[in-house]
Amino acid sequence: MSEALITHTGGCHCGAVRFEVDAPADIEAVDCNCSLCAMTGFLHLIVPASRFRLLSDPAAMTEYSFGTGTARHFFCAICGIKSWYVPRSNPDGFDVNVRCLDPATIASVRATPFNGREDWEGQAGSIAHLSREP
Repeated sequence: MSEALITHTGGCHCGAVRFEVDAPADIEAVDCNCSLCAMTGFLHLIVPASRFRLLSDPAAMTEYSFGTGTARHFFCAICGIKSWYVPRSNPDGFDVNVRCLDPATIASVRATPFNGREDWEGQAGSIAHLSREP
């Protein structure tokens, strides 16, 4: 049986971007070492689309895509923080940066390494289930 979901809140550094995400208090995160994740310190919490809600005006964000163009990276247009995005591994869901969550609702965080630097394609299947509804 899976752990009960609670609503976490989070956002960018300046507060222009705010969101809610439903996830357990004990967070199972993915720690990818690919070039983008390593440079930005993104710690992944991937959820089905139904469990993510953007609370702020989408106009407060700017978008970046590269490579296949499947991933949609959204950044605060003011402070530049990427607090969430639509990942290439799970284009049907959302990926929240655990480091951008407000800490009050987090009981614990356990991070599992993901070798995106050397074997992104080979590893992607191991996280494909994270954006599916249970």
